[in-house]
Amino acid sequence: QLVESGGGLVQPGGSLRLSCVASGFSLDYYAIGWFRQAPGKEREDVSCISTSGSGTEYADSVKGRFFISKDKAKSTVYLQMNNLNPEDTAVYFCAARGFMAPVSRRPAEYRNWGQGTQVTVSS
Repeated sequence: QLVESGGGLVQPGGSLRLSCVASGFSLDYYAIGWFRQAPGKEREDVSCISTSGSGTEYADSVKGRFFISKDKAKSTVYLQMNNLNPEDTAVYFCAARGFMAPVSRRPAEYRNWGQGTQVTVSS
């Protein structure tokens, strides 16, 4: 099971840190991805992190602003989001790939999904 938290309302230029807590399985063996979906749009990739935590990937739209990290001791993956803009408004989801699968930016390759957390960037 994956549970996201940390979303909310923030002004443009602000920051938020999203958390994705895993239960029932170890993050040592699963790559985790963050995705988002805005109203009327398809779900898109944001960032992903490998099983070891050493490999990360980012969508071009968030490079240099968002940072993903994994704390295995806390079974948590974080998404630090800085310099937010209204285009970042969406429901953010975390998801896990299969056992020891490599990172992927394709939502269809993720098996387990959290319920999502709303991020709204507005003045």
